[in-house]
Amino acid sequence: MLSSISPAAGRLLISEPFMLDPNFKRSVILITEYSTAGAMGFVLNHSSDLLLGDIIPEISYSELPLYKGGPVGSNTLHFIHRCPEKIADGIEIWDGIFWGGDFEQVKELVNSYQLNDEEIRFFVGYSGWSEDQLDRELDEDTWIVANKFNPDILFNHNEETLWKEVVISLGNKYAHIANFPENPALN
Repeated sequence: MLSSISPAAGRLLISEPFMLDPNFKRSVILITEYSTAGAMGFVLNHSSDLLLGDIIPEISYSELPLYKGGPVGSNTLHFIHRCPEKIADGIEIWDGIFWGGDFEQVKELVNSYQLNDEEIRFFVGYSGWSEDQLDRELDEDTWIVANKFNPDILFNHNEETLWKEVVISLGNKYAHIANFPENPALN
């Protein structure tokens, strides 16, 4: 159970292979906040059709992609990064991985081409769970928790293979499910 892990933020949730909810189908979610009040995180492998410049007009460099962080707060923008020396006030959620920070600095850095997609990732919306909801879903084996992972995976932009790569990285106990078909009726 996630609540037995300290700290819980900075863990990955991997959806079970046959999850039908399109918001979380074969998803890898970075948990950024976990408390008795609930949990929050971002889907790493569901891109949107938007670029950062599409929603922030004062940003001239619009090639940075936006990801669908989840179905909650679809009118909000969030980011994770691994450059605290460039972006102040982020919250460290994992070894060298930060959530949020000074957005005015981010805009200046993007406009001056001092940030790239291997340092920062933007999300529209987020994934959220109310009090005890995530624990219940974990008890129902809806999610697999990855306590250890290579932080580079957070900035992997091959969304089609990310779920499979993360599942395989969990070891022999889970590696076999990486090859399950998305639709079990096709097996």
